[in-house]
Amino acid sequence: EFIFDPATDTFSFLEVNTRLQVEHPVTEAVTGIDLVEWMIREACGTLDLGAAQFEGRGHAIEARIYAEDPANGFRPHSGRITHVAWPQGERVDTWVEPGTNVPPHYDPLLAKVIVHRSTREEALDALSAALAHTEIFGIATNTAYLRDVAAAPFLRTGAVSTTALATLDHQAPTVDVLSPGTQSTLQDWPGRVGAWHVGVPPSGPMDAVSHRLANAVVGNPDDAAALEMTLSGPTLSFQSAATIAIAGADMGATVDGEAVPPLTPIELAAGATVTFGIAALGLRAYLAVRGGFAAAPFLGSGATFTLGGFGGHGVGALRAGDVLRLSNSPTVCPPRAAPEAALQLTHTWTLGVLYGPHGAPDYFTEADIETLLCTPYRVGVNSARTGVRLEGPKPSFARPDGGEAGLHPSNIHDNAYAVGAVDFTGDMPIILGPDGPSLGGFVCPFVVALPDLWKVGQLRPGDTVRFVIATREGAVADQRQEDKAVRALSPPPVPTRFTDAPREEAVRLRRDDGPVGVVYRRSGEDNILVEFGDNVLDLSLRVRVHALMEAVHAAALPAVIDVTPGIRSLQIHYDSAALTEARLLDQLDGLEQDLPPSDAIRVPSRTVHLPLAFNDSQTRLATERYQANVRPDAPWCPWNIEFIRRINGLDDVEDVRRIVFGADYLVYGLGDVYLGAPVAAPLDPRHRLVTTKYNPARTWTPENAVGIGGAYMCIYGMEGPGGYQFVGRTVQVWNTYRQTSAFRDGVPWLLRYFDRIRFYEVSERELLEMREGFPYGAVGISIDEGELDIASEEARLAAAAGEIAAFTARRQSAFEAERLRWEEAGLMVPADPPLASGSGLSNDSRRTVDAPLSGVVWSLAVKPGDTLEPGDTVAILEAMKMEVAVDATTAGTVADVLVGPRDLVDAGAPIIAFAD
Repeated sequence: EFIFDPATDTFSFLEVNTRLQVEHPVTEAVTGIDLVEWMIREACGTLDLGAAQFEGRGHAIEARIYAEDPANGFRPHSGRITHVAWPQGERVDTWVEPGTNVPPHYDPLLAKVIVHRSTREEALDALSAALAHTEIFGIATNTAYLRDVAAAPFLRTGAVSTTALATLDHQAPTVDVLSPGTQSTLQDWPGRVGAWHVGVPPSGPMDAVSHRLANAVVGNPDDAAALEMTLSGPTLSFQSAATIAIAGADMGATVDGEAVPPLTPIELAAGATVTFGIAALGLRAYLAVRGGFAAAPFLGSGATFTLGGFGGHGVGALRAGDVLRLSNSPTVCPPRAAPEAALQLTHTWTLGVLYGPHGAPDYFTEADIETLLCTPYRVGVNSARTGVRLEGPKPSFARPDGGEAGLHPSNIHDNAYAVGAVDFTGDMPIILGPDGPSLGGFVCPFVVALPDLWKVGQLRPGDTVRFVIATREGAVADQRQEDKAVRALSPPPVPTRFTDAPREEAVRLRRDDGPVGVVYRRSGEDNILVEFGDNVLDLSLRVRVHALMEAVHAAALPAVIDVTPGIRSLQIHYDSAALTEARLLDQLDGLEQDLPPSDAIRVPSRTVHLPLAFNDSQTRLATERYQANVRPDAPWCPWNIEFIRRINGLDDVEDVRRIVFGADYLVYGLGDVYLGAPVAAPLDPRHRLVTTKYNPARTWTPENAVGIGGAYMCIYGMEGPGGYQFVGRTVQVWNTYRQTSAFRDGVPWLLRYFDRIRFYEVSERELLEMREGFPYGAVGISIDEGELDIASEEARLAAAAGEIAAFTARRQSAFEAERLRWEEAGLMVPADPPLASGSGLSNDSRRTVDAPLSGVVWSLAVKPGDTLEPGDTVAILEAMKMEVAVDATTAGTVADVLVGPRDLVDAGAPIIAFAD
């Protein structure tokens, strides 16, 4: 590197290990010569340096970081880099950043870390410190190896040779993933809290008690990252000595072929292999290592959110060839065994629930609530960390429909959810998990009590669940006892939350003496849902929600964790162990009574112009999949846009197009379907197309699909489940890795509350090109600053009241006609899911290969006459949104294949029979 200082007419240049100063006046022959040419001439000896003096000035050392795995012969490693941290104040030459994809066909050099100090000893110390502050997540690198080299005695003494590295005692603090298991992810507890208001779920362990027990056994704090394993576990090779512990479902863990017990510290030697099988009871197991696993931090946590592609070791669940790292974080006590602390697993579960936020008689009938409490529900195969789907009786509901929120009576104006809420998406109850949505438009009669929330993580397809009403006081007390038991590694406490006392009401406080009515609803023992006014879409109600949110933030109420606005509601998530419900209600009630009138409020309101590919191929594909795999008789299939036209009484689909591109969609909330996804509605009611939502919901939606549900428009922040009727697809509204002109202010979400979205039409090809460049800032969008004056907006709507009423009446007439058509055709209630093939018991005396869990037969890998060896795959089942291989455990010849593709089979049902 050559530097020219015109003030002194001197050049400076840097060599690899020593900084040298060349002091040479610039002669007429050198002036104006390109530095590259200058270097070439100097190297060839054709440039006269005259009497230049060379003086050594300090020492520089360079460490080269490569995408390679030193524990496996420096094997190259490729993939996406999810997190990078470089040492401050040192020179780093690099081409990578968070989000960079390191391809397999590129030079593995990632960065050069260069330090310069006065002495060699100081330079070595600086290099060690610099490497200690260097972090790269997502792929394997030689960073830990370089740290050992920098600290090696032979480097310190200068006794280096071409064979010096062969003497280096390097035990890589890594774990090789030889096979990944069904779904294995790194999770910390309590996960990623504090971003619920923009649709970022906490993630974290599904069974937090087992996760924490495993950590406690090895002496880790509760929040250390541990490995969560679902149904079947991985095979792992430890490259350095470690102490591990296992908790949760029994997956038959072995170390180098020898069985090991749960909840017991297990000492591993370097090179040990840990293998897990399939859980026979329960669904999830946890592996903790003393010092914890290293996980990529994002928004304050290393918990893996697989749908979002952040947290954990990389971008999702483990894959064969991945490399996990051990963090060597501080521990809190020595390892200790606790076999008596194991949780009781079963196939027949009882869940304590708190009543609310939505109960009888406003949303459900009393008979509905009694049915929920008296009937066992069956865990469905399409369950996952987002939510556990239950199959059972369908409620009759207390309302004919959801009005502007949607045609089905389960539809409501979007509000925030609690983790563990029993969410009725249409007629199907879903227990929302830690990867579930923060905001949605469905009623929730119950929330699972916190001390029973661990059970949701152990529910497997085919299990049965019964709900039992709990008291809040009992649930809070039991949670405290459960926490104490985990810390003490003692047996779990006997529940005290179930009593014979009358059911506690879902509504905790109601006030009708203010500008609008206010209802305070309980949503589990640690959430209060504040609802304003009537159950309608009203801008003045939303700004009152906003005013209360601002007041809560300004008051800095103690123990508040998250504050999440909905359309006409605000959910306050708080620490129930530190703040009583009565105290919080009193504080909220006082703040609400001091709020200004809605028509006196002005809020910032940008106009964000977004491209939209109308009726694109990806949304059509999602509809086709739904019709093929979920509900073939769905009245909104095969074309959502035609359904939108019909249910709104429009003349043709061009009217749908005209309204979509003519509307100003005001953002009422963020996170309706994750990651900054807006729930928005047209400012002008004449642009409000009202639909119902999918019933049951889709299992797959393409990223950034645009849909309408009820009166609301949503842009899906990522792939995942969903229920809105599609109109097309747009660009990203979430950017995990980069800040651009559109993604700024240090946050990864594009939109803000009260933004106005205006769509302009592009072709699908144009959209795909824009999606390639938009996250990198190569493609821009137009954003206009502005303000929303509530009083002026209400005056504008009042002036158009006649036209608005006519449009609404026509829409309502078509809405009712559609509902009547459904009733006459028997479409109001979807067909029951198909029964499983077999009960799990077989009268066949032949040897069989049986299903390890309930699921759908995705594919068959064998036919009669095939010869199998142990480990050969017989079939692939689809369950819990995962593909599960069913392997033969013994050798033999296939006599019969007992199931077919798309059959639903119970756990234990025979898949094939052997001839002998």
